[in-house]
Amino acid sequence: MPRTFDVIIVGARCAGSSTALLMARKGYRVLAVDRATFPSDTVSTHILHPLGAKALADWGLLDRLAATGCPPIQTYAFDFGPFTITGAPGTREAPVAYCPRRTVLDMLLADAAAESGAEIREGFTAEEILFEDGHAVGIRGRSRHGGSVIERARAVVGADGRHSFVAKAVRARPYNEKPPLLVAYYTYWSGLPMKGRFENYVRDRRGFAAAPTHDGLTMVIAGWPYAEFAEIRKDIEGNYLKAIGLAPVFAERLCGARREARFLGAAVANYFRKPYGPGWALVGDAGYNRDFITAQGMLDAFQDAELCAAALHRTFAGAQPFDAALGEYQRSRDARVKAMYDFTCQLATLEPPPPELQQLLAAIHGNRKMMDGFAAMNAGTISPAEFFAPENVTAMTTVA
Repeated sequence: MPRTFDVIIVGARCAGSSTALLMARKGYRVLAVDRATFPSDTVSTHILHPLGAKALADWGLLDRLAATGCPPIQTYAFDFGPFTITGAPGTREAPVAYCPRRTVLDMLLADAAAESGAEIREGFTAEEILFEDGHAVGIRGRSRHGGSVIERARAVVGADGRHSFVAKAVRARPYNEKPPLLVAYYTYWSGLPMKGRFENYVRDRRGFAAAPTHDGLTMVIAGWPYAEFAEIRKDIEGNYLKAIGLAPVFAERLCGARREARFLGAAVANYFRKPYGPGWALVGDAGYNRDFITAQGMLDAFQDAELCAAALHRTFAGAQPFDAALGEYQRSRDARVKAMYDFTCQLATLEPPPPELQQLLAAIHGNRKMMDGFAAMNAGTISPAEFFAPENVTAMTTVA
């Protein structure tokens, strides 16, 4: 039986819908399936750093996000107690970040993929990856109200998150793994204006952050070392407020606000998975994940989608064999994220900064260019490898 689709994508949120959109715009026949129906929520830090916003702009979708009333974020602030570093996280071409609710962003992306020609099948559960001669050639699944369906394709892409069904089915090899390091809970508050700021508060083995999102709400997330998970969840609200109380000025602001939702929480493992094999590929959290303390997930999903779609296009167009094109995708992905992965895993321990980092932070405090660089590094606009390069550290400390 002839293959119906060029690509079947399992998962239609940030990574999946983005990949579907890009492949459909290249003229390919695309099916994206998701067990959820949209709009629906998912646990997320929500932060879309400036380079993620630039990807939306490149795809012609940033104006759509802005039209939903999601407020732009011009400034990142890092309160270390004795001093606060504030900086611009982006570039001249991509100056601002956003903190969109996933109920809004995921549906926006799925709609855009459908408009581009992809078929988006909601409420559909993939139950089996089909193989022929060791190659993935399609899926078997079912809708909530239908029988079993088989769909075939030239490639199957897993964009189905940390617990990826596709990754398990193809036995994607993990590497550079680290266990969960941090547990966090978040909720939404009204009456807590942020004035275009994403605020981060760093205390001894505690941290929290706040950012403005849709509907006049502010997301506030607090985190603790993973070793304290069992104790923290005995009294989530009490421990959440204790952590925020370590920054009295912000705690006073929160006293004038109103909590509008229940607490949501997560603790995640850190890993890379080989993101391709015969007839299959992985994008987003299905193929790579790091702790959410640096809020890189949506940016990573968008950049994975661009890299993977380009690789699939090269192989479908006959420019490169599948293994060569997707091997290049893996190398590009790993090179892009490795320094941020290491930096994130270090931050997620919530250990006090080592003395040399404390000295560097104190040195750059008050220097606009250096503080912008620190904000841009935390946003993934520049790599931690670039920011912490010996010559850059020497330059910063010398100027200071």
